[in-house]
Amino acid sequence: MNGTDLWTLAVIVGLALVTVLTRSFFFISSKNWQLPHWAQRGLQYAPIAALSAVVVPEIITVQGTLITTWQDARLFAALMGAGVYFWRRDVLLTILAGMAVYLPLHLGLGW
Repeated sequence: MNGTDLWTLAVIVGLALVTVLTRSFFFISSKNWQLPHWAQRGLQYAPIAALSAVVVPEIITVQGTLITTWQDARLFAALMGAGVYFWRRDVLLTILAGMAVYLPLHLGLGW
C-alpha cells in the first residue's frame, strides 16, 4: 500500500467512526432527555423545508439558470399540483394531477 491508499483508508475509518458516534449518541447516554421545545417545533418544519429546497430549484431553473419562458411544462404541473393539494389535501392525487398536466405538455408540445 502506498501513502494515498493509507490516507484513503484512514479517512474512511475516521468518517465511519464519526458517523457511528453521532448516530449512536442518544443510545450511549444513560440519561433520559428531551429536545427543547423550540427544537421540537423546528423539526416539524424540517421535512417541508428539505422538500422545498429540492423541488423549487428543479421547477424554476434549467441547468442552473432561471427559466425565461412561460412555456415550461413544470410550471403548469406545479401550479396544478399545488391547487389540487390545497383543494383535496391528498398527496397521491397531487402527484397524479401534476403528472397529468406535465406529460401532455412535455411530450405532446415539447415544452
